[in-house]
Amino acid sequence: MHTPQHGARFWIGNGLLALALVALFFLGALWEHLGAGAMLLWMGLAGAGMYFVMADKGGSSSLPD
Repeated sequence: MHTPQHGARFWIGNGLLALALVALFFLGALWEHLGAGAMLLWMGLAGAGMYFVMADKGGSSSLPD
């Protein structure tokens, strides 16, 4: 079987999603320091992470049309 290899974008995306998860754990403390910026920070990290993960999909689908 063919094992898919993941590129740098995939790993950058996963890193950003991990940072978004950590931000969720400390959202209370971040909220005290940043206010609404804490939620904007979390949304930015999660959005950028998903963008990079999805950008690495590439290739052609193995499903028939």
